[in-house]
Amino acid sequence: MAKPILFDATLKSRLSTNLELHQRATIANTSLRHAAVAIAVTPGHNGEAAFVLTRRHAGLRAHANQYALPGGRLDTGEDAVTAALREMHEEVGVESGEADVLGCLDDYQTRSGYIMTPVVVWVPDPNDLVAQPGEVDDIHLIDLTELQRPDSPRWIKIEESERLVLQLPLRNRLIHAPTGALLWQFREVGLNGTTIRLDEVEEPTFAWR
Repeated sequence: MAKPILFDATLKSRLSTNLELHQRATIANTSLRHAAVAIAVTPGHNGEAAFVLTRRHAGLRAHANQYALPGGRLDTGEDAVTAALREMHEEVGVESGEADVLGCLDDYQTRSGYIMTPVVVWVPDPNDLVAQPGEVDDIHLIDLTELQRPDSPRWIKIEESERLVLQLPLRNRLIHAPTGALLWQFREVGLNGTTIRLDEVEEPTFAWR
């Protein structure tokens, strides 16, 4: 069993340092829509650190019922950090500022036509978590130790692509790319201080739309 990861100043410093040292890969493609998501690191159970994972509302036109990080499209004039903080507040009720942002990970180009920028945010108080009706059905706090499981990630071959599909086991479910890919890089870069890229990470075909 992985050693518990405590929500404390040591973890905050570790994440901040590793993210600052990371040479972030960006994607410049004006034909794609730009979105941002928040990897919100917050206290979980028994002093352990966790992150916020949502299950999207069943009635949404795109990616209904899928597990996702809080986030969405950039509004006109917004940058990724501003959008991630706004979307996190709108979707799960957490209000944070730029001072709470620890850093950003690589841009990821999705099959559905987005460039996604992950923004890592330090959230000391999870008590304000409230799911936005019509957008979010459930909010889950997942211990960071789940990201360090020895069976994670899994790689699946599909006929439709030469790239392998990533599956990230979390509790009793599998989280696929793009969310799974962003969390995998968060583990490797933020927690472990190693460098990986997401260029060759494939999504399952149900996420292509």
